[in-house]
Amino acid sequence: MLVLPALALAAVCYFGAWAVWGGRGLLALEGARAELALNRQTLASLQADNDRMRHRIALLRDDADPDLVEELARTVLLDGAPRQVAIPRAARR
Repeated sequence: MLVLPALALAAVCYFGAWAVWGGRGLLALEGARAELALNRQTLASLQADNDRMRHRIALLRDDADPDLVEELARTVLLDGAPRQVAIPRAARR
């Protein structure tokens, strides 16, 4: 006669414990929220980088911005081997 209520109580305790301490329980919810906040920050940073790169590409597409072309040329052409010195020429006018 007491077997059925005891089994029901055991089942409620078992599932109740998993609802609190289980892998997807209430305590795991805080960790998931913290991870979500970190992932949102990472996403915002990546989107800002993406927007910056899209803007630079747009400047190079149709009418190339002379300042950007000069900047890219300097970074590519003045890179050399270690301990190598590059001396840029004076600008022609």
